[in-house]
Amino acid sequence: MWKSIRHTPLAGLGLAAALCVQPVAAESLNLRQAAEAVLQQNPEINLSRARIEQAASGLKQADGAGLPRVNLSLTATRTNDALSAFGLKLGQERISAADFAPAALNDPKDINNLNTRIEMQAPLYTGGQIQARQAEAKAHVRAAQAGDEAARQRLLLDALRAYQSVHLARAYREVAAQSQKTATEYVRVTENLHKQGMAVKSDRLSARVNLEDAGLRQREAQRLEANALDQLKLLMGRPLGDSIDVAEESLLKMPAGHLDDLRAQALNLHPTLQALRSQVEAAGESVNAARGAKKPQISALARQDWNDKGLGLDATSYTLAGVLTWNAFDGGFNDAAIDRAQAARLEHTARLRQAEDGIAFQVTDAYRRAEEAEARITAREAALQDAEEAQRLTQIRYQNGVTTLVDLFNAQAQLDKARAGLAQARYDRSLARGELLHAAGLLSPELF
Repeated sequence: MWKSIRHTPLAGLGLAAALCVQPVAAESLNLRQAAEAVLQQNPEINLSRARIEQAASGLKQADGAGLPRVNLSLTATRTNDALSAFGLKLGQERISAADFAPAALNDPKDINNLNTRIEMQAPLYTGGQIQARQAEAKAHVRAAQAGDEAARQRLLLDALRAYQSVHLARAYREVAAQSQKTATEYVRVTENLHKQGMAVKSDRLSARVNLEDAGLRQREAQRLEANALDQLKLLMGRPLGDSIDVAEESLLKMPAGHLDDLRAQALNLHPTLQALRSQVEAAGESVNAARGAKKPQISALARQDWNDKGLGLDATSYTLAGVLTWNAFDGGFNDAAIDRAQAARLEHTARLRQAEDGIAFQVTDAYRRAEEAEARITAREAALQDAEEAQRLTQIRYQNGVTTLVDLFNAQAQLDKARAGLAQARYDRSLARGELLHAAGLLSPELF
């Protein structure tokens, strides 16, 4: 008999709280949603953005080097040095005839001076250094932007791998569950046959061992699934304690064009190669800047001064000047700087050539793997059908006492292997297409 609940205030609150507590459903994400979350929250994106900001700041710095510089200064001086005292007093426009007396010139009184100055310096010609540094900074910005795109595509491939790994682990879990179900049936069959005297005790014990092995494979598949989900959380920048789930399995489309077309497209548009080409360009501009240091430098100067005993703007003067400098001998410093810049350009050029060869091979290898993955699907599907039929016939033969339990276990193992092989083939096909798109530099969230 059901006991009645006393309707006290505390009991009512407890009942209300119990009714409000509901299990929180895991957030389900499809592949595109997971990929977009990775691109928004993965820490590597922040690193890439920081590199872009650094390059942009370098461009601002290079642009600023070509603009006039305005300096403000306020200098307070107290001296009794004969030459300095006379000059400061002259600057204050307070010289009188008495100041030319030998005693006054040789032994002046202490003088205070406050110099207020506004000075502007403008580069007129720097041997092309400013323009070269500006072009170098722009190239670094393009390299950082291309590097950002390359990082995004790497993360998209990682997201695809983690997402599909969850489905692969679930397929393994399903295979293990089917194997466990079949193993349970084997235990039942062997026990019945043992009771009828048609099977020995060792068959019954072996069937139980097989059932335990199937249970272990089930737990292993569960661990793989949990690890794959955790990997996806890490890519998304989410805590491991968050509850997420993946939606349906996804299969990317093969990129259009033949292998030669994809290779040519990758060599022209791959963001990694674009970044390296920009670095080569930046290194070339660094050479031009180093060469510019050996050329004459011309600048203009405009200065306004105020000198007074205290705060004030009584005595004013200005200075206009044009300055030409040419470093005739620097002990080989600039020549060494040019050689160093040229060596750096050669290094970046070699890296670019190496990367171009690597990208061409990656596209070729990924294309062949994608074609192979397509063929493997057909073969695995046919193998699964054959393994299912072989297992069915072997089970009938065992029940009729025609074959041994070992043969039955072997047939079941072949069936489990065929099921797992088909799941692996589907995963390989999906990943192979993603790797081909990544190798060609075409991977984007819109394709997911």
